[in-house]
Amino acid sequence: MNSFKHQLLSVIAVFVSTVAMAQGPEWIKDAVLYQIYPSTYMDSDGNGIGDLPGITSRLDYIKKLGVTAIWLSPVYESGWMDGGYDVIDFYKVDPRFGTNTDMVTLASEAHKRGIKVCLDLVAGHTSDRNPWFLQSKEGSNLRYSDYFIWTDVITDEDKEQIKKRYEAPDPKASTIGKFVEANAPRAKYYQKNFYEAQPALNYGYANPDPSHPWEQSVDAPGPQAVRQEIRNIMSFWFSKGIDGFRVDLASSLVKNDDMNKTETSKLWKEMREWRDKNFPDRALIAEWFNPKQSLPAGFDIDFYQARSRSRDAAPVNLTSIGNNAQQTRPGMAFQQPKAYFDLAGEGSIKGFVDNFKDVYDSTRGIGYFSFPTGSHDAQRVSFAPRTSTEELKVLMTFFLTLPGIPTIYYGDEIGMKYLPGLPSKEGSNARSGSRTPMQWTAEESAGFSSCKPEDLYLPVDTENGRITVEAQENDPNSLLNYVRDLLKLRKGSEALGNDGEWEYVADVEQPYPMIYKRFTGKETYLVAINPSGKKVQATLGSMSDGAPLCAISSGKVSYKQTKKGDTVQLGACSAAVFKLQ
Repeated sequence: MNSFKHQLLSVIAVFVSTVAMAQGPEWIKDAVLYQIYPSTYMDSDGNGIGDLPGITSRLDYIKKLGVTAIWLSPVYESGWMDGGYDVIDFYKVDPRFGTNTDMVTLASEAHKRGIKVCLDLVAGHTSDRNPWFLQSKEGSNLRYSDYFIWTDVITDEDKEQIKKRYEAPDPKASTIGKFVEANAPRAKYYQKNFYEAQPALNYGYANPDPSHPWEQSVDAPGPQAVRQEIRNIMSFWFSKGIDGFRVDLASSLVKNDDMNKTETSKLWKEMREWRDKNFPDRALIAEWFNPKQSLPAGFDIDFYQARSRSRDAAPVNLTSIGNNAQQTRPGMAFQQPKAYFDLAGEGSIKGFVDNFKDVYDSTRGIGYFSFPTGSHDAQRVSFAPRTSTEELKVLMTFFLTLPGIPTIYYGDEIGMKYLPGLPSKEGSNARSGSRTPMQWTAEESAGFSSCKPEDLYLPVDTENGRITVEAQENDPNSLLNYVRDLLKLRKGSEALGNDGEWEYVADVEQPYPMIYKRFTGKETYLVAINPSGKKVQATLGSMSDGAPLCAISSGKVSYKQTKKGDTVQLGACSAAVFKLQ
């Protein structure tokens, strides 16, 4: 009896633990994220580069938008070889942004407005100017010696990759190969993650090769010390009022891991247990792009990215949601033969629906995924020829009515454009066009800075003031106010919220319009989207007991009840959110 009782209590304990892990911090249940690239959001001191006091000065705007949490790209002291993702000191704000006290002030002022603040945790590597790395170069028996991966022996193929990198126009900005020749006292080579200036932190190898002595196990002292350092970094900033971390390249920490990311998942489960015990109200957000792996591994949120080996199977994804082969910039976006979000109306929808349903069904109750409007690494959704307010309203209807956590990339709410052809800035390469200063006013420097236009971090293009907060603030038909209205509707509806259920109800073989249902036991909404340049309609089964109300719409739309079923009509480039009664 005692044995049975013990077993029963153990089962209950496991169940309670699993439920607790699935819940996460209470505040993410209705969270709306807003990503800010700090160098280009708001400049408070007139040097042409954004800073933390500048962000603090715009918190009222962020609150009015309907955002509940901001995520800042890296603000730590950096060598600026990769937009802040080469960190010199994880415990110090870079002087370009201000001080640690400025960060505490930002968090405090944000909290007064009901806004959470999340930082970017660059967990996979440091700068080659980081003191840990500089010490590790000096020998094998120092404190930080095994924080990094050193070897005197690499393969001929790896040597060839090094040679190719140095034949590139700018070797330091090349990502070719995985080893760097350093000829340091510690060893001849170190492993990098991206650029030469980003030596990989050592989390160990999933299956160390005995003939490769540099391949330490995940349980070795060096990899274990690195894990502890990551906990120290999070603990330090949590104690300063920070509410969470978005973890850069979270799936790639353990080297030579299998396709299921078994060892990396174990690592993050340990981190999650530590978080739950010490900081249960803080969020862990993954850059994993696979919620089916990352959420069971302990993350609260991961970003959705519909990828497929078949070019036709995923017509909607993070970097190419509207880019066909002609629009795609070389080397950055995943090309599609026909874009779904294009006036041509020649895209498909089945691949996306199948993929999205799979992710949705597999992760409900475990955590949340987020389909962001864009990011610092991706082309903005407003990119010629798709820059009209009507087209962008259709896109925003899609992004902001999906289940999970909405994430808006700064400036997308006013339709800021991707600007092609800009020079690379601090390792941005083609990404420069998505990192331009926030456009507040019609002034030469767009109200971002008091500096001269030529001193801006990157150029702006307001289209004579049209694409600015100032121009759109009091225009009831503006994209900005449309986004605000969508977020207000979402906040007031359990069905449209992060936990509301989702079901695709249109015929996937008839791509236009896209129609899905958001619902709970109490209410139901129907979202209909037509990005094409022609009028479309779809006949559904009987969806409503009475005449539905159009909660919010863009363009000409109608919903009619007929003997054959409910018919939804949408004019060219239009979208609607219907409340069914």
